[in-house]
Amino acid sequence: MSPGRALGEHELYSATRVPHARGVTTTVPKSESDHWLETCERAAKAGGQVLREWIGKFGVENKGPRDLVTEADRASQRTIREILLGTHPDHRFVGEEGEDGHAVTFGEGGASLTWVVDPLDGTTNYVHGYPAYCVSIALVRGDRPLVATVYDPVADECFNAVAGNGARCNGRTLRVSGTTELAESLVAVSFPAHPSVESAAVADFLSILSRARSVRRSGSSALNLAWLACGRLDAFWARQIQSWDVAAGFLLVAEAGGAIGRFESPPPSTPAEAGQDAIPLARPAFIAASSRPLLATLQHLFAANTNDAG
Repeated sequence: MSPGRALGEHELYSATRVPHARGVTTTVPKSESDHWLETCERAAKAGGQVLREWIGKFGVENKGPRDLVTEADRASQRTIREILLGTHPDHRFVGEEGEDGHAVTFGEGGASLTWVVDPLDGTTNYVHGYPAYCVSIALVRGDRPLVATVYDPVADECFNAVAGNGARCNGRTLRVSGTTELAESLVAVSFPAHPSVESAAVADFLSILSRARSVRRSGSSALNLAWLACGRLDAFWARQIQSWDVAAGFLLVAEAGGAIGRFESPPPSTPAEAGQDAIPLARPAFIAASSRPLLATLQHLFAANTNDAG
């Protein structure tokens, strides 16, 4: 991507693909995955419709300082749960607004198929009428997302991915931008609810501020990952995040050719070694990038902050 040039619509969805991040995707039988994806997309769109219907009608509560929940969150999750478990009663369900009674195990011990759901990612944006929020749903086994949908009800964009079968938005194939240079990158940053000025998250932001082309904070991690998958963003990272915020987005990025790695990974000796970490969903701190060289650059850049945080 040359400096100062915006991607056209065709380029947005067809930029050069790079190899998948090993450990993030896994192939499933097509007949099964098609059925799962149909259910996933149907549930996400139904949840998005609930959010539309609740605009201007909801009450707001504080789960904690700077942590809002609305009646719309709960109504969207109820609708999503009914569709997912009504179609697949043998699956488990974990949602942001409660885990539905199941003890969910991620990682190597998690053999059950589990729907990981954020019924409204970007609640603060939603409350303020800021148009950056979505529904995020992934079906996972252990730490492996198998199918995923991120649905933006404002733009009516439905981002889908199937492990081993690519990522799409409203039927169009997604590709990451492939950008390798930080100076040419539009990146997104995430902060925890209560960042201190000494925190690693703030140090990351300061490290990147003068090096990237520009920095954004959208307020929706799931949308950031979807936008990375389609080439609108070139990198996104988060040190403190929940599984339901990112499980679907991880699969979108991996299937669109992106690279995902850990903060604590030793910086790779060559770019080809980057982007090969499986991110634990129980504690999904990560860096996602449009290419392995860009991921390696960010890992090097954030290494001192990670060590200080430890």
